[in-house]
Amino acid sequence: MSPANKPADEPAADGQGVRSVQRALDILSLLSEERPVVTIREIAAETGLAKTTVIRLVQTLESLGLLWAGHNGYLPGPGLWRWAHLARSSWELPPETRQAMRDLGGRRRETVNLYMLRDIYRVCVAQQESPQPLRHVVHIGDELPLWAGASSKVLLRDAPESLLTRIAVSSPYGEGHVKRLREWIDEARERGWAASHGEREDGLSAVAVPLLGRSGSVVAALTLSGPTVRFTDDKVEAFAKDLRQVSREISERGFDHPLIPTR
Repeated sequence: MSPANKPADEPAADGQGVRSVQRALDILSLLSEERPVVTIREIAAETGLAKTTVIRLVQTLESLGLLWAGHNGYLPGPGLWRWAHLARSSWELPPETRQAMRDLGGRRRETVNLYMLRDIYRVCVAQQESPQPLRHVVHIGDELPLWAGASSKVLLRDAPESLLTRIAVSSPYGEGHVKRLREWIDEARERGWAASHGEREDGLSAVAVPLLGRSGSVVAALTLSGPTVRFTDDKVEAFAKDLRQVSREISERGFDHPLIPTR
């Protein structure tokens, strides 16, 4: 069909379809480990949608197996198992990389995380928890801000000015934070690693190094993180040395991951 013969209401229909998809995803995003069940009333209150619209969307999600009606509300449906299994298999790290993270965590007794860029966030894609009772833990899949933190300083090494500006605007400090970000990035590039102490959360410290792709660009950040009281200057130096060695070994094997853009 030529553009001249295209129905006048088709763009509006397309727009409505996109809005419906976004609304359905907004409903699913209300579910979490802390809140595994939501009610129609909660969905309407938190999305701002009319109750009739919420009911229609929930019924559609339920028919697809993405939601399941329980006694107290709606919980994740069995249809999500397929997507969860697919995501897990697609994001599985090579055995050698997982073993390297386990060994690093065993030696240093701090939490090991692997982060990658996604827009103005860093995503935790793998983790080896510290064996110590007091430890730093994020969940795999968590999106954290890029305006602070050791991993951000190495992940943003090749970032364009436009991305840094967007990150700064999203921070508590505003657009002027770009200058500080550049200083952090330059310092991390010069010494090959970065550290942070209480920049995002009081009492939390981290040391990070970049993982390089075949082209030499930064594709991920490998970190050790934990309570600041355990990250003394001598420990930070030792952590950085160990992280750089592990990073070289992983990079030399050829680190690959679904989030790495094709070139």
